[in-house]
Amino acid sequence: MPIQILMPSLSPTMTEGKLAKWIKSEGDAIESGDVIAEIETDKATMEIEAIDDGVLGKILIAEGTDGVPVNQVIGLILEEGEDASALNDAATAPPLTSSAELTPTVEPTPPAELSQSATPTPRLTEPKSRVFASPLARRMAKQSGLDISAVDGSGPHGRIVKRDIEAAMTGSAPSPTTTRPSTAPTLAPLTLADGNLAGLPPYREVVNSSMRKVVARRLSESKQQVPHFYLTVDCEIDKLLALRKELNDQSPDGDSAYKLSVNDLVIRAAAMALMKVPAANAMWTEEAILEFERADISVAVAIKGGLITPVVRNANGKGLLEISNEVKELAAKARDGSLMPEAYQGGSFTISNLGMYGIKQFEAIINPPQGAILAVGAGQQRPVVKDGALAISTVMSCSLSVDHRVVDGAIGAEFLAAFKLLIEAPITMLL
Repeated sequence: MPIQILMPSLSPTMTEGKLAKWIKSEGDAIESGDVIAEIETDKATMEIEAIDDGVLGKILIAEGTDGVPVNQVIGLILEEGEDASALNDAATAPPLTSSAELTPTVEPTPPAELSQSATPTPRLTEPKSRVFASPLARRMAKQSGLDISAVDGSGPHGRIVKRDIEAAMTGSAPSPTTTRPSTAPTLAPLTLADGNLAGLPPYREVVNSSMRKVVARRLSESKQQVPHFYLTVDCEIDKLLALRKELNDQSPDGDSAYKLSVNDLVIRAAAMALMKVPAANAMWTEEAILEFERADISVAVAIKGGLITPVVRNANGKGLLEISNEVKELAAKARDGSLMPEAYQGGSFTISNLGMYGIKQFEAIINPPQGAILAVGAGQQRPVVKDGALAISTVMSCSLSVDHRVVDGAIGAEFLAAFKLLIEAPITMLL
């Protein structure tokens, strides 16, 4: 029987992907290990390798197709001695891994992307239409062991809400609620098919990639669901710049790879500050606040078509040179699309630095499910008062965006005070 090529799962939360390109064509001979197709996830482009020898007998999913479910058959490989007549039955046969055997996957949410998502409610993937339900309804159904797909929704557009779950648990029908038409104006999502683009100047269409869609969804959900508040501190960085220059001047034999950036020092300072104020290195869940025992720093990297946050693991336990080399390697892989999922999943805290673009100050959107993100601006010469006299100093503004469910104002201020002390006395980072 022909060998089925399945849409792979490249991360625990992946439910679908885009078949970006077929490397092999129908009729091409294939050897084990050959790259036969490229898959585009929300973060990177990955290659599919053949695990058996044969001939690519049939392509079932055309390249460029988005939204292909994980474990769907996308192509067939004919084994030695098989001919095209064997393809008909194989094309309609169920995948070798049935839906009942699949590991429970989660519906996509999304943040932060920036980046990591708030933990969604797991459910088995089944060949049926999507269930629309509120997060509270999903949580109640999970806790009570109720099959939410069997519940009828009484909310807007058939959405399953709290009262539907309560009614299903008691066996009674939910009491209808009277909905009054809202007088507040609503902004409908803009689509090309709406015909509401009249009056716009000439434009070209840039098709939304999977990554861009995920970033858009995650950031929208973060701003809507996470109670943000913001704290800003100004750090004088003249000593930090002097230390950076001194360390870079120690580069052995003029090694160009030995070049620390300001961002490397910021990562080190943030990681150390998180260890001094562990309550700021935290994440919200409905059951408990998770306070992490190490600082895994996500670093926002702009790439073509979106944003990705590779993670420097255990940044508090690494030296400046190790952090610098790791960030360079992660950023390079991010830009060429070769980051593996484990390189950008997780993280306890995010840093977004726009200082290299001359941005003085900004507030970033939290990368859920993390509890905070630090937005770093450019170092600029500004007038400051020292000992009652006016002076000039290089000042860098840093703004902390905080999830108020996790971190209160005093804790955020305590973290920024520890961070500022390390930035303004950088020699202490080497101790």
